[in-house]
Amino acid sequence: MRIMTLDVGGTAVKSGVYCDGTLEDIGEYPTEAKKGGGHVAALIETIIKEYEKRHKFTGIGVSTAGQVDSVKGRIIYANDNIPGYTGMEIKSIIEDRFGKPAAVINDVNAAALGEARYGAGQGEKDFICLTYGTGVGGAVFVKGKLYEGSSFSAGEAGAVVVHPEDRDPQSDIFSGCYERYASVTALVKRAQEYDSRLTNGRVIFRDLERSGVRQIVEEWIREIVYGLTSLIHVLNPSCIILGGGVMEQEYVLKKSGSCWVYI
Repeated sequence: MRIMTLDVGGTAVKSGVYCDGTLEDIGEYPTEAKKGGGHVAALIETIIKEYEKRHKFTGIGVSTAGQVDSVKGRIIYANDNIPGYTGMEIKSIIEDRFGKPAAVINDVNAAALGEARYGAGQGEKDFICLTYGTGVGGAVFVKGKLYEGSSFSAGEAGAVVVHPEDRDPQSDIFSGCYERYASVTALVKRAQEYDSRLTNGRVIFRDLERSGVRQIVEEWIREIVYGLTSLIHVLNPSCIILGGGVMEQEYVLKKSGSCWVYI
């Protein structure tokens, strides 16, 4: 069975064809998310049409940013990273256009399913998966199954309030919430206040020898651990899986381990 797959993120749309446990013909396209949900939907169609020229596949699977009704394949909510994406019927658009069955789910839920089948979640019945990037996304596995909650938004760890003293929902609905402190966006924002040349995570971690930069990174890691501590006490998982490119940094793993001693 061959399945056309897409992962829709704020920066890039990644694609490939899944067949018998392997991913073939991997591609990547700039999302240009600021052009809006209509542009993203059109880009998805364009990519699928290109793959149809090279492959015969029986279905299409999409993981995407935003809260997703995985039954209807509809975007329940997406923030301003993709304007106008909220409400888009991605599943219906694909099925009507290509005449093939489609499945659409949240990207972190998809990551958790992948980890359960092929990665760090193998053999774990109860675990949480979190990704750190533009925001903080989360997914929850309970008794060996993905738990989506009553309205498909379970695991939204980025919206957990960790600094109630900073809450100002009139100006920012996520003020005081975990992703405002633990996301890579939060790290970069803080770093640029210190030095405007620190424009992304890679640049920041290359500059760790500077004491000011190192202090900013360590404070950010502490914010990550604060949130994880609460999630562990609430959910009691047997395993926590952390994703996002920044989590490949050895310094993050080393320092986050030492933070547990003091929390």
